[in-house]
Amino acid sequence: MAPLTRIAIAGASGKMGQMLIQSVLTDPSTTLHCCVDRADSPFLGRDAGQASGLETGILISSELDAITGADVLIDFTRPQASMLHLCACEELGVALVLGTTGFEPAQLALIEAFGESNRLVFAPNMSLGVNMTFKLLEVAAAMLREGYDIEITEAHHRHKVDAPSGTALRMGELVAKASGRAWPQDAVLSRQGQTGGRGDNEIGFSVIRGGDIVGDHTVLFAGLGERIEISHRSSSRAGYAQGAIRAAKFLRSQPPGRYDMQDVLGLR
Repeated sequence: MAPLTRIAIAGASGKMGQMLIQSVLTDPSTTLHCCVDRADSPFLGRDAGQASGLETGILISSELDAITGADVLIDFTRPQASMLHLCACEELGVALVLGTTGFEPAQLALIEAFGESNRLVFAPNMSLGVNMTFKLLEVAAAMLREGYDIEITEAHHRHKVDAPSGTALRMGELVAKASGRAWPQDAVLSRQGQTGGRGDNEIGFSVIRGGDIVGDHTVLFAGLGERIEISHRSSSRAGYAQGAIRAAKFLRSQPPGRYDMQDVLGLR
């Protein structure tokens, strides 16, 4: 029988953190090693499952050395916090599943450097459905590369701090490559005033923020006389959590390197 994958959770008191905890507890091949959160979290010292009405026996800590002995740390937090977690993983020899978005170029360079000598899954979206959508978009963009305008619309809850979402940007990158457009040069992230007519190669982005929308993404291919839309809509964070757990288990058998969900799901 294979040993259990020991998983540490960052941002444990948040909505995504709680969903990850539930997913670890219900997966018979994983065990909850520790849970960490920011130093000012009101949940420090409390049972990690308390916010969800669960009892885990694991107390939330702000000390990053708590991840010592974990196989993998899963991180869906904020860029600044993720950089601290990345450093801790490198120092303590812990693999990292990173789903945080909104990184600056210098931070992305540090993530790529980490992946050269450590086990890393870094993806803007861990959902199985979203990653299947990525594959469909590549096929569609390659077939509709001439005579179709591309627009990407995304919607998230009112508390999301980065825009466009990492998933939307990844969709833009994929359709640009598949359709022969230049990325990010052909991306149009905002329109206002007298913009003139649309350029043939533009990939337009529209952003919606409101309420408790978990995450909706639509790519529109608009041609003459017809429109094709490929959409993915999330009704809960469960899909992201399940994908992250799958990524954590994937890393146990991999050599050091930077992987994404296409690798995890065998879609490469």
